[in-house]
Amino acid sequence: MCGIAGFVDYHGQLRDIENNLKLMIKTLSHRGPDGEGIWFDNVLGVGLGHKRLSILDLSDEGKQPMISGNGRYVITYNGEIYNFKILRVELEHLGCKFRGHSDTEVILAAFETWGIEQSISRFIGMFAIALWDQAQKKLYLIRDRLGIKPLYYGLVNGSFIFASELKALRAFPKFNQSIYRDAIALFLRHNYIPAPYSIYEGIKKLQPGQILTLNVGHDNKPDYKIDTYWSATAMAEQGISNTFMGSENEAVDQLDTLLKDSIRLRMLSDVPLGAFLSGGIDSSLVTALMQTQSNQAVKTFSIGFNEADYNEAKYAKAIAHHLGTNHTELYVTPAETMAVIPSLPSLFDEPFSDPSQIPTFLVSKLARNHVTVSLSGDGGDELFYGYSRYFFTHKIWNKINLIPKNIRPALSQVIKAASYLGSKNLRSLSEVLSYCHPDDLYRRMTSHWKNPTTVVLGTNEPLTALTDPDLQPQFDELSQRMMLFDLVSYLPDDILTKVDRASMGASLEARVPLLDHRVVEFAWRLPLSHKINNGKGKWILRQLLYKYVPQKLIERPKMGFGVPIDSWLRGPLRDWAEELLDEHRLREEGFFNPLPIRKKWHEHLAGKKHRHYYLWDVLVFQSWLEANKY
Repeated sequence: MCGIAGFVDYHGQLRDIENNLKLMIKTLSHRGPDGEGIWFDNVLGVGLGHKRLSILDLSDEGKQPMISGNGRYVITYNGEIYNFKILRVELEHLGCKFRGHSDTEVILAAFETWGIEQSISRFIGMFAIALWDQAQKKLYLIRDRLGIKPLYYGLVNGSFIFASELKALRAFPKFNQSIYRDAIALFLRHNYIPAPYSIYEGIKKLQPGQILTLNVGHDNKPDYKIDTYWSATAMAEQGISNTFMGSENEAVDQLDTLLKDSIRLRMLSDVPLGAFLSGGIDSSLVTALMQTQSNQAVKTFSIGFNEADYNEAKYAKAIAHHLGTNHTELYVTPAETMAVIPSLPSLFDEPFSDPSQIPTFLVSKLARNHVTVSLSGDGGDELFYGYSRYFFTHKIWNKINLIPKNIRPALSQVIKAASYLGSKNLRSLSEVLSYCHPDDLYRRMTSHWKNPTTVVLGTNEPLTALTDPDLQPQFDELSQRMMLFDLVSYLPDDILTKVDRASMGASLEARVPLLDHRVVEFAWRLPLSHKINNGKGKWILRQLLYKYVPQKLIERPKMGFGVPIDSWLRGPLRDWAEELLDEHRLREEGFFNPLPIRKKWHEHLAGKKHRHYYLWDVLVFQSWLEANKY
């Protein structure tokens, strides 16, 4: 696991390529504290940089940037290819020679032997790759299928730049990109900025499953194209059309086999390894399957809170005891938890306001005291129908469908008129009745600020994977559409962003075996009856977990992984929030209309309504703005 950065200086503006590369990768030291490397071509103005967190082949033979055996390719890469040993054997049979034992060397040999796209189709892993082709004078940027590893890129003063995190781009000379106002509107809706957008004008995120190809040396003008080598939407459509026809028991057994292999591959490491254990279904299953394949007690980690509504540590401890893991738990005080808040702008680089970012960082710090790699259970909710909002949205849409379609528009207008008497509930009902498609309802269910362009001044919301007509799936089942929307947006842009930045902020590598693409593809072949049963989601995961953990230790209401932001804003964080939400300050900065924000702040302080999610979005942006001195 590492951090990467680099550039193509088209106009020869950089007088010192080596020093500029070093400045960029220095900002990524937390991602790679074990070493660094640079490679550059002064003639073409191409530079590649790398910060290393040593996981496999700790020797100098694993250092990057690395040049391929025939000298054609140079790579700087962040991630792991878990099946590299199998690929290495294949390549050796074809005559390839290897100096060391790293997966990076296997990647290069694969590119030499099979070509780029065919090689990627063979890779099982998580990766963000920058590959320089010296023969063709092309730079390739490649991101893994699910978006587990991040990769930003853009044009700054005529130079093409890229990096694992925005802080490395900001270190590039004359970086002075403006804040992208439309991205703030997206942020207030989602609590993250969905790909391909970023908080900066002209800086984008490469989307999951994409390859960017940049031609260098043509008219001194950046010329790139983006191709998709793996599409979650196409995969889902194919899975639905090729439904798994076996019995329920056969489905459970096949998932068991797939997950064991996924976890076995992710347990490969030359450094100490463990697992996050929250006590929920997903992390418990990952831990259980790890323990069945380990000849010693797996090291597990959980964070506890003294606030009962937020504390799952006791459940994690019981499961750890049953499985016989070497369990470490840490109960953190509110003061210790809140102490993370000032570091959030630096950890996440752009506004990101999922409050579970705080405990995720804390458990990563805890784990890093004992291990360098930790497996995580992320992905189960999106693949196996785990979120309560799926059920809630379905229930509401079924009620809406009881009203004839031709009556709904008129009824919506009548209710909207009545809402001016002062009822916000009527206004919400009017809006829901106006929806022509369940996607609109689900988008509302997953929105924080429902109309963010009325809060963020001078903005329009750009199209996203959730709203672009050209990106919508070709199937109608609402349950499947909701899971797919989360798979292409919420999962990579919220969950995986949170896990990557929080874990790497502690110099810890996090691996997510449920998101092995083979598991994802199998999950989309399963009929809904294998995911939803008797009003509960994750049916197949539960049946598999019951083989290893008693049902009584698992079955309880879903809690999530949050912190009591609501009470903190009325107590110890009140002064901090009041300063950031000051009406004069908001007007002077010019990004927000202060009236709706101040209204929600007063409602929250008075205890009339819990407005902490809305307020946390604004506070995170304000904190980021302050840290970046705009």
